[in-house]
Amino acid sequence: MRDITAILIHYSVQTALSKALVSLKSVSSRLNAVIVFQQRASAFKQVPDVDWSDRIRFVSIEKQDEGEVLQETINTIDTTYVLLLSGTDYLSAVLTSPSLQLAGNHSVLGTFVYNRGISTRQPLLVRTLFLRQHPFMLSYELPFKEALFSAWLATVKSPHKNFQENLVKQTRKNNSKNVIERQKIIQKYHLEKTTSDYPSLSIIMSAYNMEAYVQTAAASCLLQNEQAEQLLIMDDGSMDNTQQRLQCYRGHSRVKMFSKENGGKARALNALLPHVTSDFILELDADDWLDPDAVSTIKKHLAGLPEDVSVLYGNLRKWKQLQDDVMFKGHANGTVVRGKKELLSYRFPLGPRIYRTSLLKKEGGFPVIDFADGRLYEDVSVLNRLLKKGRFQYSDFTVYNVREHKKSITKQNLASWNGFLKTLE
Repeated sequence: MRDITAILIHYSVQTALSKALVSLKSVSSRLNAVIVFQQRASAFKQVPDVDWSDRIRFVSIEKQDEGEVLQETINTIDTTYVLLLSGTDYLSAVLTSPSLQLAGNHSVLGTFVYNRGISTRQPLLVRTLFLRQHPFMLSYELPFKEALFSAWLATVKSPHKNFQENLVKQTRKNNSKNVIERQKIIQKYHLEKTTSDYPSLSIIMSAYNMEAYVQTAAASCLLQNEQAEQLLIMDDGSMDNTQQRLQCYRGHSRVKMFSKENGGKARALNALLPHVTSDFILELDADDWLDPDAVSTIKKHLAGLPEDVSVLYGNLRKWKQLQDDVMFKGHANGTVVRGKKELLSYRFPLGPRIYRTSLLKKEGGFPVIDFADGRLYEDVSVLNRLLKKGRFQYSDFTVYNVREHKKSITKQNLASWNGFLKTLE
C-alpha cells in the first residue's frame, strides 16, 4: 500500500540529498512519490541508484514563494500521508515501514533534531487532509527558510501531535554562529503556551513601503507562546504592496489595522495611541521581528517594575539582509542610560523599547518636530522627552531582531544626525 508522499526541501548539496533518498528505502514499500524542491532548475542532476527512482520528481521554486508552492503541491497529493525531510535530514536506521504510523486523533508525528545541545522539533509524518486544512506559512512570514516546518508545527494544537525520539538523523552538523542562532530562535517556537497576570502589553507598528518584510514582523507577533493583548498596525500611505501583504491578518481577534496618508512614523504611531488599552507598549519596526518568547519575557520584566520607570529596554540581535536570506551579525548588548548625554551617545538604537502607556499618552506621544518634518529620529525624540519624566531601566534579555538593509531609514539618513542634534531640546 503506497500511502506516503515524501517531500524533501532545503537540500543544498548532492551528498545530503542522496543520503536522504537512500534512507527512504526503509519505507519504500509505502512510497507513492518523492518530491524534491530545489531553488534552481536542475540543481541536482543525479539520483541514487534505487529501485524506485521512477517515483522521484524535482520541482523548482526559483523566484516563487516557497511556502505557497509547497502548499499548492500538497493540495494535489492523493496519498494519505506526507513525509517531510529538510536540510541535511535523513531517516534513522531504527525507523521501519510498520512503525511509521499515526494513531487515534493524532494528525502529526513529530521528532527531535539535536545540534550542539540545541533541540528543535519538526514534523515528520502528517495526514495530507490535515495539511490541506492547516496550510504552511508563506516565506514572507518567516525570518529565514529553516523556520518553515517548525513554525507551522507550533501552530498545531497539542491533541493533534505526537512526538518520538530518534526518527531522523543529520548528515553533518553545521556549527557556524549563523546556524546556531537560527536554531536557538526555532527552538523557542515550541515553548509551552502560557497566560499570566503580569501587566498587559500591546505591540504597535508603523509600516511604509515594507512589502518585503512586514509579514515577517506581523507573523512574529502572533507566533508567541504568550499573546500580547493587542497588535496595532498602521500602514503609513505605502506606495507598494505593504497593505496587501497585511490583508491576511484582518479579522484576527487581537489585530487592528489602520491606514492613513503618509506623514512619517511619529504621526503614524500617534494615530495608534488612542486605540491602546494596555499598561505598556512595545514598539516594533516593520522590518524587524520578535523571538517567539518576546511577549512572555517582556511581561516577566514588567512585573514589579517601579512606578518611576518610563521605559524598559534590553538587548538587540542584529541580522544583515542578503539577497534572499539573512546573516547573523551579533548581539548588541544594552547599557544603562541615566541621562541625555548617555542617550545621545548610545552606540545603536536603544531597544527594544517598551513604554509605560499612561506616561507616553500624557506626554503627547511621539514628538513631531520641525526637523525633517518630524520624519526622522522619532525614537530619540520621544526617549529624550520621557527621560525627563521617569528613569529608564535596562534588563538583560534578548528577544528583538534588527534587520539591517539598504532601504533602512537609519541607513539612509546617517548624515542628518548632527543636524538633528542641534535641534533637540
